Amino acid sequence: MTAWPVLTTADLPLAELGASVLDGELFRFDAVFAPIDEFDRPAVRAASIVRVASPRHIAERHSAAWVLGALDDPPRRHELCASVAARTSSAMPGVRVREVVIDEDDLVRVAGLGVTTPVRTVVDLARTAAGFEAADRATCRRLLALGDADAEACRELIERRRNLPNKRQTWDRIRSL
Repeated sequence: MTAWPVLTTADLPLAELGASVLDGELFRFDAVFAPIDEFDRPAVRAASIVRVASPRHIAERHSAAWVLGALDDPPRRHELCASVAARTSSAMPGVRVREVVIDEDDLVRVAGLGVTTPVRTVVDLARTAAGFEAADRATCRRLLALGDADAEACRELIERRRNLPNKRQTWDRIRSL
């Protein structure tokens, strides 16, 4: 068994993983399989992404919200980012990767995976969501509660970024929460 509490076809053939699901020993979890007695927790969620990501990748936006527990289900396509200085490839099926300016204090480590903090995730969602619908607002409210943060912490992060696109719209969306 691997160091992570999840298995993939790199560990066992798909037929054996499927048989273990039928036997009640494993359950399918995102793109991996986990032991039936494993709890759905941030470390397991992060481990499922670690198995498909580069060590330089960071879970962001909806993927970060899912890892942190603000969403019940994983996004259809994981959203990862990498520091502009990391020079990493984004050619992975089922995963979106973008280069961003990110500080170390915008990250937490969960099961070896970099994940944007709740405050950074709220700012990213408010800034990049096309319509910032009710589901986005609910996710942001949960993230703020999980991170024991508020709109003021988001404003401070926004103001730290000198050339951040859509600052006013982002701040207006966060204030509406």
